[in-house]
Amino acid sequence: MLRRLLLLLILALPAYAANPNIILITLGSARADRMGFLGSKRPTPGLDALAKQSLVFEKAYAQAPLTVVSHASILTGTYPQTNQITEFGSPLQTALPYLPDLLRARGYRTAAFVGSLALDPRNGLAAGFDRGFDSYDAGFQLPQKGVTRSQSVDRRADVVMTRATAWLSHAKAPFFLWIYLADAASASNSVYDAAITRDDAALSKLLTALHSQKLYDDAAILVAADHGESLGAHGEQSHGIFLYDETIQVPLLLKLPQNQMAAKRVPSKVALVNVAPTLLEVAGVPVPSQMQGQSLLRIAKSPAATDQPVYSRTDFPQRGFGWSSLESWRAGKYLYIRAPKAELYDMAADTGATRNLATSSKATADTIAGQLDAFDRHFTSGKTGPELSSSEMQKLASLGYVGLQKSGGSAQAATGTDPKDVIATANKVLDAMDAVDNGEPEKAAGALDPIVSSQPNLFLAQYALAVALMQQKLYPKAIEHLHKAVELQPDAAWANYQMGAALIKTGDFKTAAVHLELATSRLPRCPSAHLLLAEAYEHLGRAEDAKKERLKAAVIKG
Repeated sequence: MLRRLLLLLILALPAYAANPNIILITLGSARADRMGFLGSKRPTPGLDALAKQSLVFEKAYAQAPLTVVSHASILTGTYPQTNQITEFGSPLQTALPYLPDLLRARGYRTAAFVGSLALDPRNGLAAGFDRGFDSYDAGFQLPQKGVTRSQSVDRRADVVMTRATAWLSHAKAPFFLWIYLADAASASNSVYDAAITRDDAALSKLLTALHSQKLYDDAAILVAADHGESLGAHGEQSHGIFLYDETIQVPLLLKLPQNQMAAKRVPSKVALVNVAPTLLEVAGVPVPSQMQGQSLLRIAKSPAATDQPVYSRTDFPQRGFGWSSLESWRAGKYLYIRAPKAELYDMAADTGATRNLATSSKATADTIAGQLDAFDRHFTSGKTGPELSSSEMQKLASLGYVGLQKSGGSAQAATGTDPKDVIATANKVLDAMDAVDNGEPEKAAGALDPIVSSQPNLFLAQYALAVALMQQKLYPKAIEHLHKAVELQPDAAWANYQMGAALIKTGDFKTAAVHLELATSRLPRCPSAHLLLAEAYEHLGRAEDAKKERLKAAVIKG
């Protein structure tokens, strides 16, 4: 009996070659309903061809509608409230399990090629994301006046793929290759579909390279979007604020070595937090107990649909604007959103989530809210998010900052202003930030001035206006808005960086050093932050400290 049981277990295991090459492709802001293989009338030839040889997960959901936060869940296998990553420069903690790090420890060569400043570990918001990578191709520049985003903060999909395939041509097996294509992430409504087409064409280029090098058949290839894009649904123009399907449901497919389970479609709900455990299983690497996802292979092999609830959250409304955070729970046919004004939708009858049943179906709403409560109690770490230390808080207080609070990335949802009531303001601020990224500071400042005048406690508006003023070399005015921004979010790494840069321009080196010390502690791989701090130290007569900071910058640059 025991021998029969062992035989069944062995037969149930995937018969992969040892240490297969693993390729992870993430698509920025790619909606599930724009994929040909998921029913779109507009074909996506590269993805559609890959889907025919892959496991297709028809109902996959992101854990956050944000690039950096979602990728943290993808690469660590943990939920946002556990990994504590935000879109404001909070670093990836070394204690977190990290997919590339785990694979490299097992002999994998590792490389990343990303198409956006957001995922640049040195100059962007993804501090620490290069852990475990032999090569991390980013190298973006901060936005500048007159410099378009494609010249500074973004890289076209075809360019990213050209770099990736060049690395692939001399890569030694086994390797882990991560590619992030971001064309759709910066696309407006009118050109969104064209951007999806460009991302798809870049993926086709990769598939051609894999075939030509005879690497395709034995490789594991996983493709997923980090999140979707609202495109005006529910009043949201882009993403980050709401948790409806437009921004949370994503395409997800997995081609296994030797195309096992090719074209099998899995109707069960699955989550992006399952990606890292899945790829570790394919690689034959034990899944760390700290990972909170489960292998997609086990879900796919289940004889019956194992439709488990899926959790998502966004702290962006709270961190960026001081409004309520939001959480969602997808269970059965229902979507429940915890907000100051709770929402419940029957997604089977109301696919657009237009009829809120939270009041008329209160018993159902309460039941699902209870499930969400239980999940929160289980997965919330008890931490309040990235914070300044007490000494750092005291330093800022000594500089005249008042009302400082330890602001965390996991603020309780359903308290404060409901984002539904103020989405128009969010749209205006995010549009202005796009103008900043595109080197149009005057346009951004014109849009932001009336907003900060009437609503001075919006961190993101104050910060974006300050950066726009910095681009115009209006440093004293920028400092006024950066002071308010730091007061609202004292742990925001880039607000402290910009404040330090502005203060150096005005000759206040002592205050600049305090802000740049805070920035470098949170952006340890950012060479420009260390160089600015060195400049401040030199003016303060701290020659040895300046030398150390310059050395750090030199080491980072290699």
